Amino acid sequence: MKISLIQQANIASIAENLAKLELNIRSCAAKGAELIVLQELHNGLYFCQTEDATVFEQAETIPGPSTKFFGKLAKELKVVLVLSLFEKRASGLYHNTAVVIEKNGTIAGKYRKMHIPDDPAYYEKYYFTPGDLGFEPILTSVGKLGVMVCWDQWYPEAARLMAMSGAEILIYPTAIGWESSDSIEEKTRQAEAWLTVQRGHAVANGLHVITCNRTSFEPDPSGVTKGIQFWGNSFVAGPQGEMLIQASNDKEENIVVEIDLSRTEKVRQIWPFFRDRRVDAFGDLTKRWREE
Repeated sequence: MKISLIQQANIASIAENLAKLELNIRSCAAKGAELIVLQELHNGLYFCQTEDATVFEQAETIPGPSTKFFGKLAKELKVVLVLSLFEKRASGLYHNTAVVIEKNGTIAGKYRKMHIPDDPAYYEKYYFTPGDLGFEPILTSVGKLGVMVCWDQWYPEAARLMAMSGAEILIYPTAIGWESSDSIEEKTRQAEAWLTVQRGHAVANGLHVITCNRTSFEPDPSGVTKGIQFWGNSFVAGPQGEMLIQASNDKEENIVVEIDLSRTEKVRQIWPFFRDRRVDAFGDLTKRWREE
């Protein structure tokens, strides 16, 4: 099937971001895309660079305005959309939530981000409660989608559990970049590590991996840091980690690529990692650390 990733630069105006997303979604659908993935928190700026209580006003219910807007679009274009929203679950309870919209405009399912970072310029623990829906694939007309979000992409256990639950593709809406004061060497190491670990998930599980990241510079409103240069590089990797398509690090791009889901079966036959896993010896993985 044909899949598409929309790598976009955002501004403060949510209305303008949504208008741009609609144009990009229409463009991808016109090129034959059946599954379209959007970046993390795609409606606005990446607000987690500061801790600001007024930002909670941006949160919305699911179902809500965004699922209605994108649901109408998905139904018209007959595409499956992967969204990333700031969910208001209840007063004082918020999540970073991915939502999958089916071709008929309905909500196929959602995933609440499980791993929440708290680093300079990424103060997500202030805004988001860790997810409680587990690592469960979402069944759609284009397959079982193992949707996770950004920081989840560093954890092989999460990818493994999605694969073990029958996910046919791993999908990561993402917002990651360089803190501007880092050296060129450090920036290179970070981006390469990010690409490598996710290609490793593809190899270890024999699955395609889809990652859609933001691009462009977003300043730190507090001035404490020098802002984030989101490094783009949205990509699709095949089940042997091969790079099928990759966007630039500094441009807005809609990339479209055709993937063959039947390759999972073929790759798992020659590399039977699931057959050879020593599940009897992995019990300590549920511990925080193995004490001496």
